[in-house]
Amino acid sequence: MAEELNTLARPYAVAVFKRAQETDKLDLWSEMLQFLAAIVSDERGAEIVTNPALERGEVEQLILEIAGGRITDEGQNLLRLLVQNSRLTVLPQIAALYEEQKNASQGTVDVRIISAFDLKPADEKILAEALRNSLGKEIEISNETDESLIGGVKIYAGDHVIDGSIRSQLERLATELNH
Repeated sequence: MAEELNTLARPYAVAVFKRAQETDKLDLWSEMLQFLAAIVSDERGAEIVTNPALERGEVEQLILEIAGGRITDEGQNLLRLLVQNSRLTVLPQIAALYEEQKNASQGTVDVRIISAFDLKPADEKILAEALRNSLGKEIEISNETDESLIGGVKIYAGDHVIDGSIRSQLERLATELNH
């Protein structure tokens, strides 16, 4: 399902990225796409987007009202196109694919670190430097805490996944013992 959504979102993300490059508004488009994605991902926003009683124009108008002037004319054109093509639900994927393209063009990669405990700034800096050396790109880190990992970290960097969690090691050990 996720791959299908990415397939639907990719042409929009590519077109928006090209336009953002042409107009030198990469960051503005990032903000608009993230904001629109947040609206349709929110429970109340999702109700608006999927409500069959609302006409397309009403859906568009409600989203613009929620946005409160944070969407440019070109952003409104994209919104209108997505509404007409019944593609509002892929806005989170459009935003994510756009960010990937933006980061690639700027030589950066978003890295998500999930750790069993809060990372100390010094540990985050060490991980960032190691990933920078390994990937050869600048690193933008976001981190989360997941106590179910027991210890260690999981790192998501583009297409790379590094699972150094204790939970994962215990699962592999259990699999080995069961064979």
